[in-house]
Amino acid sequence: MKKILITFGTRPLAMRIAKRLGADFEILYASSEDIPELLLASGKYAKVPKGLLPTFAHEILKLSLDQEVDYVLPLGGFELEPLSTAKVLFEEYQISVLVPDKDMLETIPVMENPPADLPYRILSKGKDLLDSTTFERSLDGLFAASDSGEELALICVSK
Repeated sequence: MKKILITFGTRPLAMRIAKRLGADFEILYASSEDIPELLLASGKYAKVPKGLLPTFAHEILKLSLDQEVDYVLPLGGFELEPLSTAKVLFEEYQISVLVPDKDMLETIPVMENPPADLPYRILSKGKDLLDSTTFERSLDGLFAASDSGEELALICVSK
């Protein structure tokens, strides 16, 4: 079974994503926010530095290697750029970081704290991990589609 590491793992968005992925993925969580001791003791949660710190991407990589993670899904707005920059490093270890490439990241609109009922796609190289459909653009990340389905906005919890 594939493993996915979701950052900001104590937030409701992370829980909604995990619920949808739970049948097909082993879910691990990381957060720079306070994590209750009970959750840390479960082995499914890990404390990481804030995305603004220079060690953030390396700590996520170390955690991903230790836990044999296949995918990393960053939910924090300030985590997107450092992980986008480090994507090539992660790929050397066969870990897919689900965030657009750095040059694309600056051109995609970002939606913070989406409503709970908003439908979303989790794309890896344009393939939706939720239902295996393929999107015409080879993108990575958590996206909401516009009403027409033509435009995408990257989803995060805060920026």
